[in-house]
Amino acid sequence: MQRRDRGVAQSLGGPLTKRVKESRVLLVGAGGIGCELLKNLVCCGFGSYQSALPTEDGTETSPAASHVRKAEVVVIDLDTIDLSNLNRQFLFRKQHIKKPKAFVAKETASQFNPSVAIDAQHASIFDSTYNVEFFEGFDIVFNALDNLAARRHVNKMCLAADVPLVESGTTGFMGQVQAIKKGVTECYDCNPKPVQKSFPICTIRSTPSQPIHCIVWAKSYLFPELFGTSEEDSADMAVTEGDNAEEVAKLKEEAEALKKVRRMMGKSEFAQEVFNKVFHDDIERLRSMTEMWQSRKPPEPLSFQSLSEGPSIVKQGQTLALQDQRAWTLLENISVFCYSLETLSNRVQGGENVIEFDKDDKDTLDFVTSAANLRSHVFGIPLHSEWEIKQMAGNIIPAIATSNALTASLCVMEAFKILRSQPAKANALAEPTANNHIPTKAQSTAIGKPEELLGGSKMVFLTSKNTDRLITSQPLVGPKADCPVCSPVYAKLAISEERAETLKALVDLLKRTVGYKDFSMTTEAGIIYDPDLEDNLQKPLSELGITGQSNGFITVTDDSDEPKVDLVLSTTIRRSPVDDAEATGLQITPKKIELPLKPEAAYANGDMDGDAEPEPVFASSAGAKRKRETEEEVESAKKRAKSDVYVVEDDGAILLDD
Repeated sequence: MQRRDRGVAQSLGGPLTKRVKESRVLLVGAGGIGCELLKNLVCCGFGSYQSALPTEDGTETSPAASHVRKAEVVVIDLDTIDLSNLNRQFLFRKQHIKKPKAFVAKETASQFNPSVAIDAQHASIFDSTYNVEFFEGFDIVFNALDNLAARRHVNKMCLAADVPLVESGTTGFMGQVQAIKKGVTECYDCNPKPVQKSFPICTIRSTPSQPIHCIVWAKSYLFPELFGTSEEDSADMAVTEGDNAEEVAKLKEEAEALKKVRRMMGKSEFAQEVFNKVFHDDIERLRSMTEMWQSRKPPEPLSFQSLSEGPSIVKQGQTLALQDQRAWTLLENISVFCYSLETLSNRVQGGENVIEFDKDDKDTLDFVTSAANLRSHVFGIPLHSEWEIKQMAGNIIPAIATSNALTASLCVMEAFKILRSQPAKANALAEPTANNHIPTKAQSTAIGKPEELLGGSKMVFLTSKNTDRLITSQPLVGPKADCPVCSPVYAKLAISEERAETLKALVDLLKRTVGYKDFSMTTEAGIIYDPDLEDNLQKPLSELGITGQSNGFITVTDDSDEPKVDLVLSTTIRRSPVDDAEATGLQITPKKIELPLKPEAAYANGDMDGDAEPEPVFASSAGAKRKRETEEEVESAKKRAKSDVYVVEDDGAILLDD
């Protein structure tokens, strides 16, 4: 045993140390928490068992040669290293800027313990490569992500693969670690997440009164209209009941006029045209609406000709952009505005058709800061430094390296408990099971006490509010019966390599194996089948986006009077003969699936999560309609779906660290 392993072995004991070394671990994210977590995993010896295996004749063979599941740590991250990462992501140095985080993290962490096998992948966890079969190959998964969509995706994939997940995040001096296991604990989506904070469009576009209003205007209206997608696709602004319909119509006319200005991009007068359009012409139009300013001070328009300082304005802006700790003056903001406009225009001219705002993209941040400050000046609102605007525009609280380190260490502590509680995985991928069965009673030990969930794992919190106790915890609770993500049954649908099976074959298979009578099926594209939508029955599954090579799901919903829980099918390519000759190339595993009844609260008043019912996917024939829904119901569903987006509060901004 190496000297580095003795301390770990003395603390964990021989059997658990062996489990740690033989484990195959997935780490999603190599940012603030990810760097600390990877270091801890490497130093504790996760995935370090690389010994050759003895054979009957006394020779040795490699794990790969004998098809043994390799012990390793797999790191996936799509991001590249930015200068602002270096203050807390200590695996990176200045020379690593613009390089993939996953590759550099592997290179640096390997020096802590060369015996650990690390597989670094510069990719998105949403890629179809990372399907349920991929997740099934791991003993435990760690989430070190910075956005809600990715967290929910990994949560669902781990539920489908029946693999334990350790979820974590930090906010300033606070942190949280949660252990998740299908059918044992509540999942990430069992508790509702904060809904989006939307700003009324008339407040943002006509009557701003706070700095955040001007920042949202620059970030979600002006910047996308010039360099990205239209404001219609922005989630930060919404037409509310309190908005004036006539004013909204005029604002849309302004947006159309700005699109015409956008066509001048690349010309020398582009900056002047944009400036005069948004800070003079639009403001003059607002001033003409005298009834709007009876109880407030009207805005003061700006003139580019009277304020610009000649041809050197762009060069001055380049110098001023480096001074991000102080609030720029009016003239300085104009200089930075012109400089950022030219820089972003050059990027578009160079082939970057759509540019999205990123708090770590200095060009976009310069533009949003200067534009927001100029608008603030127009409406008599205090100006702010680029550093302050970055915090508000990026919805961030400054990340604390110590919080990341503590949270990452708590993740590993929970992983020890999980591995201790789980039976050792076979050296090959386990057969898929319907892992939905939620225990109705706690398991009992020999002495009659309830067995602790996941080996005593807890929900752990890092808090700065209590100086007497920095780390607090609470017991894990079981899954919620009405959770739309972890309450369904998860199973696998195997499709032949020819992919010639039709939707009718799948419908017949579900009726025969599960006993469905009245049911519907949906995919990410929408509804593909219900008793009143039979246009797709003769279509091959491949035409409906079901190929067996994606990470999507088919959700089967029981529409009977006493519905059972949903059946969620992941898809894979079948590479072995089908046992059921009547399956016509399709096979569902496990063969025996028992669906418990859906809790009454989940269907008495509609879906618990409030999600809109997806649109049906119609056949190409003209006139095909879904009989169960009127057009008004579909439109209502679309509106509900559009508003269900998560964005943090502007004044209580929280974003889990990247």
